[in-house]
Amino acid sequence: MNLLPQMAPYAILVVVLVFLAFLYLQLATKFNIIDKPNERSSHTIPTIRGGGILFFFSMIIYFVVHDFQYPFFIIGLSLIALISFIDDLVTLGAKFRLVFQFVALSLLLFQAELFYPPYLIFSLLLIVSIGFINIYNFMDGINGITGLCSLAALVGFLFLNSRVSVVPNNFIMYPILAILVFGYFNFRKKARFFAGDVGSISIALVIAFLVVSFVKKMQSPLPLLFVAAYIVDGGLTILRRLFNKENILEPHRSHLYQRLVQKTHLSHLQVSCMFALVQLFMLGPVMLVHDKALLVQVITMLAIYVLLGIVYIAIYRKVNQRP
Repeated sequence: MNLLPQMAPYAILVVVLVFLAFLYLQLATKFNIIDKPNERSSHTIPTIRGGGILFFFSMIIYFVVHDFQYPFFIIGLSLIALISFIDDLVTLGAKFRLVFQFVALSLLLFQAELFYPPYLIFSLLLIVSIGFINIYNFMDGINGITGLCSLAALVGFLFLNSRVSVVPNNFIMYPILAILVFGYFNFRKKARFFAGDVGSISIALVIAFLVVSFVKKMQSPLPLLFVAAYIVDGGLTILRRLFNKENILEPHRSHLYQRLVQKTHLSHLQVSCMFALVQLFMLGPVMLVHDKALLVQVITMLAIYVLLGIVYIAIYRKVNQRP
């Protein structure tokens, strides 16, 4: 019985998010916020986009309910969610979006108390953070991948937070519940809606804030493992496209997760689950060495990234050999 008072706020949040999800479906249908398939699409039928706005809503609810914590982060999140939602409606230029990403991530780093001399470090963190949220957006190409991989990362942070206590647990729980509600509409063969840029960018910003906050508090690179699957696929894909002198800002279907769907009999959800499991498995080594010497943590992280890189290259080559 003692659990009921603790669970009640979560139950209320789920009810509110379900209501918002159905409301968004109605509004998106009325205003034709539809993602129509083209030659680069992984889906074959018109589908409502922008359903990932639930991630943003969950953080606004957290902000209001929990005494307006992290105001600069929320301002940045609101700004980038608005621009991303507009981009879902009418395509905006990459340079225009980049300006707002710069402002939003500057606010994020300021909130994380990383805005101090030498400003070269801040500038490098800003560039890396912008690269990260764009990789996160690039990886949003099949049903389930954004939701499942983000869920796996957030679960990892939740467990780690129980040991090192960096942020309030609800800061992680609220987007987890938003993803579960979103998943009801997206984790299926024919999704009722996609996350859209507003979803992938918003949840990327939440996870980026968690990464920098945990790295700063722990003085450890281990939290980077919770986004390893995305960084490896997204990062190596960008490097390969640069090597081939391709425009990395243009849409394409050359990520490993896209190749797996195109070249094998695996479904969207099967591929998404594979990537999410890689993310989830990172919890093991993180929890195992998080209290060890820094050198052990660095070696562990680098070894895992190198291993994932080798596996990625091997699988990519094998899949690409298929007709």
